[in-house]
Amino acid sequence: MGNTANHTLSTLRQRHVIMIALGGAIGAGLFVGSSAAIAAAGPAVLVAFVAVGLLVMLVMRMLGEMVTARPGRGSFVAYIREAHGNGAAFTAGWLYWFFWLVVLGSEAIAGAILLHEGINLPVWLLATGLIVTLMVINLVAVRIFGECEFWLSMVKVVSIVLFVMLGSLYVGHLFGPPVPVVRNLMGHGGFIPHGGIAVLSIVPTVLFTMIGSEIATVAAGETTEPARNVAHVTRSLGTRLTLFYSLSIGLILMIVPWSDIVPGHSPFVMAMQAMHIPGAAAGMRIVVLTAVISCMNSSLYITSRILAELARHGDAPAALQHHGRHHTPVNAIVANSLAGGIVAFASIVAPDTVFSFLLSCSGAVILVVYSLIMTAYIVLRRRAGMAEQKACFHMPLFPAVNIACLGAVVIIFIAMFSNPAQRETAVASLGTCLLFVVIYMVRQRGRRA
Repeated sequence: MGNTANHTLSTLRQRHVIMIALGGAIGAGLFVGSSAAIAAAGPAVLVAFVAVGLLVMLVMRMLGEMVTARPGRGSFVAYIREAHGNGAAFTAGWLYWFFWLVVLGSEAIAGAILLHEGINLPVWLLATGLIVTLMVINLVAVRIFGECEFWLSMVKVVSIVLFVMLGSLYVGHLFGPPVPVVRNLMGHGGFIPHGGIAVLSIVPTVLFTMIGSEIATVAAGETTEPARNVAHVTRSLGTRLTLFYSLSIGLILMIVPWSDIVPGHSPFVMAMQAMHIPGAAAGMRIVVLTAVISCMNSSLYITSRILAELARHGDAPAALQHHGRHHTPVNAIVANSLAGGIVAFASIVAPDTVFSFLLSCSGAVILVVYSLIMTAYIVLRRRAGMAEQKACFHMPLFPAVNIACLGAVVIIFIAMFSNPAQRETAVASLGTCLLFVVIYMVRQRGRRA
């Protein structure tokens, strides 16, 4: 009976996987962070959201087909390892871990600041409390984590659906005064007020708000039918995300002049206040807090799984692969909680130096990780036999689509280098990639010696 209970607690269901993936992707970046992207690019930000959504859809499709062809290997790092070798897997794994670690620390501070408005305790103490609480949830059992993430993500999804419904009714003049949609979209400097380079250079910012879908491939590995669940989730998830983001941002731009949106202030609150919806600010504060906690929960989950996987292949200390009786990577969860706490404290003690540097270093590394996933797909699909290709690999226009996606990443980096506001992030992120490559080479040389 005990073994059955443990097995139940150590597996996720398909509904958990779907919501874990949505929860990882829909964070405070959409509800608050999107304001910076709107202010930087104007109405053309919608093009960036649709383009990034398409990129995420394609990457998820590639991941899904690789997992279906070779189920049970682990995270996407396993497929990069199979296609490109240990060096690329080491770099991709540590880059991804570093990206989510910075997210964990920064979201902990964001959540603590929100809680501080109602709980008169120091921000550092509230941030620590959030991290410790989520550490305990992740340690107890995979199913407990999945259940918490399911309901946290449900709040975000329902909030977006309600906003889209109300916004559509308002724009359609089914309640409230007539909305000057054309003037809001075109009357404040045009559709592309700051030029095409500005649109390209905010893509990493937009991508940052949509990252997290790939968590589904890791979470599906902890279900009873990993291949079937991954195939189901990856087919639909990218489409859902793109619709959620593009519809909500599009409605905001129709309801509120983009020039009125202030970076750091929720554009959703501004739109709801324009629609005269009572309690908009208070309601959105609850949604944002839920999004922050959900994002932290997903961050801790994915970083611990990536770290444990790296440890299994000798790319991290061996102790980090230890699993408890409920099959959770105990040491990796504790280590990531401590590391996330350090990042959070850096944002309090040295926000303009250490923390700003960490944000710059992690800002665009996800583009490199996605590039490695795209190239891994090309290699594994070409290696596969005819029968396997027919059964598992269905992406049309192969490999032209993959090459186009890789070309888009190169263009984004060029745009970032040409934009003074984004140049530091581009240089620091590529420097971080180079650092992990050098670390791997030094380790290999030391092992051979």
